[in-house]
Amino acid sequence: MAAAEENTSLFLIFILTMIALPLVPYTIMRLCRAASEKAKTIHCRCSGCHRSGKYRKSIYKRISNFSTCSNLTIVLLWIVMIFLVYYIKHVSREVQVFEPFSILGLEAGASESEIKKSYRRLSIQYHPDKNPDPEAHKYFIEYISKAYQALTDPVSRENYEKYGHPDGRQGMQMGIALPKFLLNIDGASGGIMLLGIVGFCILLPLMIAVIYLSRSSKYTGNYVMHQTLSTYYYFMKPSLAPSKVMDVFIKAAEYMEMPVRRSDDEPLQKLFVAVRSELNLDLKNIKTEQAKFWKQHPSLVKMELLIQAHLTRESFVLTPALLKDYRRMLELAPRLLEELVKIAVLPRNPHGFGWLRPATGVIELSQNIIQAVPLSARKATGGNSEGIAPFLQLPHFTEATVKKIARKKIRAFQELCDMSVEDRAALLTQVAGLSEEQARDVELVIDMIPSIEVEIKCETEGEEGIQEGDVVTMYAWVSLQRCNGLTAALPHCPNFPFHKEENFWLLLADAASNDVWLSQKVSFMDEATAITAASKAIQETQEALGASAKDIGIAVREAVDRVKKGSRLVMGKFQAPAEGTHNLTSFCLCDSWIGCDTKTSFKLKVLKRSRAGTRGHVPEEGPVAAAEDGIEEEEEEEEEEYDDYESEYSDDEEEEKNKGKGKGRVANGAAHQGGNSDIDSGSGNDE
Repeated sequence: MAAAEENTSLFLIFILTMIALPLVPYTIMRLCRAASEKAKTIHCRCSGCHRSGKYRKSIYKRISNFSTCSNLTIVLLWIVMIFLVYYIKHVSREVQVFEPFSILGLEAGASESEIKKSYRRLSIQYHPDKNPDPEAHKYFIEYISKAYQALTDPVSRENYEKYGHPDGRQGMQMGIALPKFLLNIDGASGGIMLLGIVGFCILLPLMIAVIYLSRSSKYTGNYVMHQTLSTYYYFMKPSLAPSKVMDVFIKAAEYMEMPVRRSDDEPLQKLFVAVRSELNLDLKNIKTEQAKFWKQHPSLVKMELLIQAHLTRESFVLTPALLKDYRRMLELAPRLLEELVKIAVLPRNPHGFGWLRPATGVIELSQNIIQAVPLSARKATGGNSEGIAPFLQLPHFTEATVKKIARKKIRAFQELCDMSVEDRAALLTQVAGLSEEQARDVELVIDMIPSIEVEIKCETEGEEGIQEGDVVTMYAWVSLQRCNGLTAALPHCPNFPFHKEENFWLLLADAASNDVWLSQKVSFMDEATAITAASKAIQETQEALGASAKDIGIAVREAVDRVKKGSRLVMGKFQAPAEGTHNLTSFCLCDSWIGCDTKTSFKLKVLKRSRAGTRGHVPEEGPVAAAEDGIEEEEEEEEEEYDDYESEYSDDEEEEKNKGKGKGRVANGAAHQGGNSDIDSGSGNDE
């Protein structure tokens, strides 16, 4: 009996050890990480974001943030560990140490007659002749007889007093940390053990592998269905207009799988009337256009109407069932749009270039969805090429508010941001008709809007000049500043019901040919990762150039300082195109804010490769003449610069004239001029 209890205790101790080995260090790591996290508020504190409840630290929010699968698993394992510790302690108490007086039911120092009397009483209860139970027989032999012998036999008593047992010194006992029933291989116990081995060692891993493979065959690493990527790839076109991006976006397989209910017909009909002006229908043939719209696949109709309800802020008219689909649609939108951008910049031609026009259109759509601003608000009006879309992302701003401040010659969004705090407050309260509290909300949001500067340099590592066919490395420092001093922040988006981190897309492109040479997503949320990436990139670059350890250390420290001040290093490689001077533009586009995108223009000069395959020296007058020609060409092209980053709704001639007006601070493209320069820098127009 005691052996069985001891064996069970060993098994529980084994299970406890296996749970504690990974759980204790992992819990300590999670607690240390939570304690080291910065408590700085990085979300917008305006009244609209506060009412949205996304950042409210209520008990429900804390519980919901805590109740993730990982946290719940940790808590459950700790509960199991505490129960095991309690049970093991309880079992160990039941396994008594050999105490002859306690076994015979006597107090220490009992007389010999009392010992014999108690022995006779227990013999009647446990002796094999009186009790046929095998456990009673075992208990009588191992405990009662030995206890009586230890108190009556002189030798046994001497052994008990010396070694604590009537048989003398006891050897070390070994046990197996398995339940007793698994050690009995006879009959059903053997089947249970075999079933356990097959289940845990074969069936469970096989089931996990099948589930993983079935899911991985359906979804990508970004939890987007493979079918969605195939659809996006098929419908993506080089000349896809921004207004047509919506038609491609809603064809995602995730959206097509959403249920279409008959009860949704009437609410969708009412929603169609509310958002009809945003559907680009031909008003001259409105009946034909409406019939054509409703003949589409029901899922496409439903998704487009739900997105337009969000953009026009008409979601309050949705039924509970449609509201559930509406939230699911918005939850999936950021990751689907990110994949759609990647499809747009995917190399499609022999030179390995992607497409600029659809990429910028997708990012425009992302901005409008996050800020809940209609696409028609991007139409150029009143001499403003940006339209009123940037204004509508501000709290308490409507079209009427924009018209009021336009009377004071504030037509561009950047003009409003560049005003002093006092002048802006007076404009908003006295002209726009906002209250002081509403004006403070506007000020808080303007302080959150990022200002981006980009410095770009292109060179061939270890070589002088860039010749056609060379592998060119682009170094771009993207710097972010906000009026409130934050670097990492969450955008102001009270109408988007989920947390959204702001991301930036850096596109190195030739706007005239609609080619994207390089593309990369930039995030300012994780400073530690950015420091590691910049340090490694700078160190590898300096080592390739043969720099000394001291110079490498200085370059790495400078890069780390820049990252800590709000900059991110973006590197990429591309093959130099044919000989000539190429007018390139770097677009830094935000997927969350409207009106903070920047452009940096510069010229990349590619030399003709010599026949021998070696690099010829550039004539002395070459760089000077090239620089002078570059300045003259820049002055001539400054007004005629073709810009493909445009909205479908604006007229081409108006937009080309107004694109020159700046809407954000832009750093001049840094021209790389070593001993003999290959890259003639443009003046870096403020965009």
